[in-house]
Amino acid sequence: MSTARHVIALLKSYLEDEEQQFLSVALQMAAHEARQGHTKVAQEIQSLIDKAKGRKSVIEHKASPIPLVQPKGELINLVSVCYSDTRFIDMVLSPDLEKRLQRILIEHIKRNRLAEYNLKPRRKILLVGPPGSGKSMTAAALAGELQLPLFTVLYTGLITKFMGDTANQLKLIFDAMAVTRGVYFFDEFDAIGSQRSSVNDVGEIRRVLNSCLQFLENDDSQSLIIAATNHPDLLDKALFRRFDDVIEYDLPNPEVVRKLLESRLVLFDPEWQNWQYIIDTANGLSQAELVRAADEAAKVAVISEQDSISEENMIFAIAERKNTIFK
Repeated sequence: MSTARHVIALLKSYLEDEEQQFLSVALQMAAHEARQGHTKVAQEIQSLIDKAKGRKSVIEHKASPIPLVQPKGELINLVSVCYSDTRFIDMVLSPDLEKRLQRILIEHIKRNRLAEYNLKPRRKILLVGPPGSGKSMTAAALAGELQLPLFTVLYTGLITKFMGDTANQLKLIFDAMAVTRGVYFFDEFDAIGSQRSSVNDVGEIRRVLNSCLQFLENDDSQSLIIAATNHPDLLDKALFRRFDDVIEYDLPNPEVVRKLLESRLVLFDPEWQNWQYIIDTANGLSQAELVRAADEAAKVAVISEQDSISEENMIFAIAERKNTIFK
């Protein structure tokens, strides 16, 4: 990318309030100057970028996040907890998906204003889509944006062999939601939400599902409940009505593929002539697999002491990922 195009990209990202893109372009400029032999200029740009990131970190931490309360008693084996550094700006989203997620975020930021009109933000969200499409990252991003602790449900502790115990364990988690506001993430939700008519159904599974339906229906806490599944067809139909929103995730379209690779490989200035062929080759890969392919191509460039990634290496990395997952 030429210096003139860098300046245009910087101004565009500034006008669109795209801070992450602004910093990404600045990094490209640093890399460009370094390749031209302008080491001092490159170092100065990099120093300013580091200062900008540090300032952003200070500003973000001025807000008072919900205190991180470690699980106690039986909850220790039921949930893991952390603060997430993930933000929506770290994700490459389609415009429609970004709009829906931003709506959830804004509703929670303005929840007190909504309460004045006896309205509530969306709190119970079901994420549906193939593996690696960004469902788990969405839960982390919501927690990060709202500065709430992220509680991830541990099914190894939740699902027990003793009759009635699983429903009791589930109740402990829902009780915790009322005590500590946070984002409570149920990944692989079909593990406890399978259809009651399943041929492999047993009485305990029906009891767990009925309890889950009841807990979701009655929950009136301030916490967010995020459930995710790769297999929506396995979920009991009654569950869908308990959620405030059901958001579908797809494999990345051509626009998202290009944005993701450009974002991930920003330090290598990926200005390939044959973008369309690379995008076509990536068809069928999830966002997570594309990130892995990009990282593999980047490692080849770094080890070979190259400043850029060739089209051939990128195509090879994509093909290698496909061979790994589609065997």
